[in-house]
Amino acid sequence: MLNWRWAIAGAAACILASAAQAAPKVGELAPDFTVTTFGGRTVKLADMKGEVIILNFWATWCGPCREELPLLEEFFKAYNKYGFQVLAVATEDSVPESQLRPLASKMTIPFVKRLKGPYRQLNAVPTNYVIDRSGKLVYAQAAAFDVDALNAIVVPLLREPVPRSATPVASTTEPNAAPTQH
Repeated sequence: MLNWRWAIAGAAACILASAAQAAPKVGELAPDFTVTTFGGRTVKLADMKGEVIILNFWATWCGPCREELPLLEEFFKAYNKYGFQVLAVATEDSVPESQLRPLASKMTIPFVKRLKGPYRQLNAVPTNYVIDRSGKLVYAQAAAFDVDALNAIVVPLLREPVPRSATPVASTTEPNAAPTQH
């Protein structure tokens, strides 16, 4: 009987601990996630250690999302070499993956077909999470980025040094100016 109580107490503690860790909070380490891209690549947050990451949730029916996605693509092309990543996650109420593939094939930012992690509780789309080089969540908003916001939020993060414990995938040369909006 005592072992049964310990098992229940242990399970409850695990559930509470995972619930406490699950909610992404600005200023804290970003909760871990794993994505599978349309290309079949599996990527974890730890794989991008030392990079600045935007986890972008969007929907095909969302007007601001359709304006933001090309801007994120331009920013990604300009700053990827400095350690900048964008992961585009279409929400479940978007069109099926087969209909997204033509768009994904024209973009260089990775489109995500599957996400495991606590980032699914969205109030609106687009929703963007920005994670700095140290793995801290520095921004979480349900709003579309414009070029001024990307310059104000992302560029300063790219100028920060890569933490010693991180092994960057890309060069860490300091970026200069942001691309202009087309």
